[in-house]
Amino acid sequence: QVRLMESGGGIVQPGGSLRLSCEVSDDINNIVVMGWYRQTPGTKRELIATSTRSGTVNYADSVKGRFTASRDTSSNTLFLQMNNLTPQDTAVYYCNDIHKVVNDRASWGQGTQVTVSS
Repeated sequence: QVRLMESGGGIVQPGGSLRLSCEVSDDINNIVVMGWYRQTPGTKRELIATSTRSGTVNYADSVKGRFTASRDTSSNTLFLQMNNLTPQDTAVYYCNDIHKVVNDRASWGQGTQVTVSS
């Protein structure tokens, strides 16, 4: 079972930045597509960014132009650089293997809380 550990969240003012990390316990190249998700209380997890092992990255409209996903294969870590944060970005952020999520076989980490507030 691949384990995922998200970190890097915190409290930031509107317009600020944070860099999230997702450490993967397996070779990240074994995962075809990784995704960054976020969730607020009472809502479903929202897929906000995808990163393929071939280097293709895509973003939800809500974060496009502000968030950048990347991966470091040497450390098996996925990153999410978040700039120009707004209160609407407040959520718990998770990463996961998209194929497992789609097939309802995903095991979730604890996530990392991002709070954007003045």
